[in-house]
Amino acid sequence: MTDASSRSAPNTSSRSSLKALLPYWQVTFASFLGWFLDAFDQTSLMFTLPDIAHEFGCSISALGMILTAQSIGRAIGNTSWGWLADRYGRRLAFMLGVVWFGVFSAMTGLSHGLLMLGIVQFLFGIGFGGEWTASAALLMESVPAWTRPMASALMMSGYEVGYFAAAGAQALILPHYGWRMLFFIGLAPALLAIFIRLGVKESPVWLRNRAERAAGQARTPTQPVPKVQFRLDGAAIQAIAFMGFLEFQKAAIYTFYPTILRGSHHLTPQDVFIPITLYCIGSFSGKILCGWLAERFGDLKVMLGAIAIVVLTIWPFLSAPSWNMLLTAAFIMGAAASGIFALVPHYLAKCFPSETRSFGMGLGYALGSIGQGIAGWIIPGIGRTPVTLPLTAEAFVVGSSAVTAGIALLQPKNLPGETMEGDEEAAS
Repeated sequence: MTDASSRSAPNTSSRSSLKALLPYWQVTFASFLGWFLDAFDQTSLMFTLPDIAHEFGCSISALGMILTAQSIGRAIGNTSWGWLADRYGRRLAFMLGVVWFGVFSAMTGLSHGLLMLGIVQFLFGIGFGGEWTASAALLMESVPAWTRPMASALMMSGYEVGYFAAAGAQALILPHYGWRMLFFIGLAPALLAIFIRLGVKESPVWLRNRAERAAGQARTPTQPVPKVQFRLDGAAIQAIAFMGFLEFQKAAIYTFYPTILRGSHHLTPQDVFIPITLYCIGSFSGKILCGWLAERFGDLKVMLGAIAIVVLTIWPFLSAPSWNMLLTAAFIMGAAASGIFALVPHYLAKCFPSETRSFGMGLGYALGSIGQGIAGWIIPGIGRTPVTLPLTAEAFVVGSSAVTAGIALLQPKNLPGETMEGDEEAAS
């Protein structure tokens, strides 16, 4: 298929697209920072799984249910915040999301049992998913159409920066202050909410739709304005299925990566910081590169190429017998696996019309979160030992990658939001 972005600006360069985003730096930076803080709080749980299991006297597989609870919360947050953002505005939903997940991240540090930890992480997931849904729709509707692949990449690169920050924090904090301190840092999103309130404008597309609804009501005051209904058409079904398997694949790749490094490769928390750093550097670079490539070749070709690299790299990433191979694979895997996610906001935004875009994007990510939750439960359930855990993850990565690629190839040619229904004019 031919992407709208490639049709609208076939001769653009990465430098010009970055320059074109400068007038929109507030919304771009806020979206990046929201995903950064999300990532810091979520990956702190991944880094501390062995420590929590030791303190609570349970197995890693038992903690897999905590990850599943978080994923169910994300699914609820994605859909409920999507409805909230469509009805009351992207910016308000964005602010509420960052405050919500920040509060429950801090409360994770107060948990003293599996039940309480599961409840808190479920509530954390609601804010985690809601923040992404609102900020992604806000960003995609605020910037010019041909810059959206790069804007999408910049936003999603916040996850790797947050992952890197969590890796550095756990290396410094875990040996001296314990795992709880990592989660108390999660109150930081309150500062982002202030920035959103003061420096970020509402989506021009949402404002336009609200004005049109108000005008329609004014013309026919005795008749209610017809409610906008979400359409579960072919594009929506394809997007939801794609996200479900893509999230499962990503969870199989990196959810238990710190645990595998510590258990199977016998690394200390300080040693873990080195491959995680290379993974994050590769991820950041891969997301920017994929955003640049997508402007020229379209989302589909770039995502399929990245999936192929993931399949070829997964064994050395988790099971490399040498230190140098392990580090090299960490960089390559970060670039490929995370590079795909650089294009997710742009890809999902094209699959839904503007009237229900935030809800549709949220629903796609919501069911994707369920895929992540299933991976968090089934992989440690099958791979119960330091030997079988990486092998189980590798098998599921290969299988889910094949299904994800197959679903991507079934993408409809005419997507309902491909041209963003005049969004570019609204954003100019």
